Amino acid sequence: MHRHGYKGRKFGRERDQRGALKTGLTLSLIEYQSITTTIPKAKEIRPAAEKLISLAKKGGLANRRLIIARLGDIKTANLLTDRIVPIISRDSGYLRVVKLDKNRVGDNAELARLEFVDVDEIRKALETNPDKSEVIKSDDVSVKPEEKITKASADKKPDAKKEAK
Repeated sequence: MHRHGYKGRKFGRERDQRGALKTGLTLSLIEYQSITTTIPKAKEIRPAAEKLISLAKKGGLANRRLIIARLGDIKTANLLTDRIVPIISRDSGYLRVVKLDKNRVGDNAELARLEFVDVDEIRKALETNPDKSEVIKSDDVSVKPEEKITKASADKKPDAKKEAK
């Protein structure tokens, strides 16, 4: 039997389940800056997460959209691009796998912690500047980001068709 095209670990899961596992662990890593998981899962997630961080460091709208598409969560993608990446000063090697001394209780699997290399600086910066829904000024009207209204939609009258007749 050939070994071509069999890249990555299977984790005893179907293809879509493996993808969901990797995405979920990557989301948790970005949200909490470190996760505890098994060594093979940590080693499998690290390259994919580092590629996302590299895309975020490049910046730009297209890269932001790629990150959102790969993570499936806009809030976490914005956290990565707007708050975490500006703190990171290195060019590569953003994550590390630290093997833990303890094993998992249920199946005695070896555990590891996957974390940002600059985890202390990132956590300190995120604690000093908590995520607030910033108020954006638009035409002298304070509007929260969730409630952005364009000037054209604000000026529209609901019965514009009736008045035109």
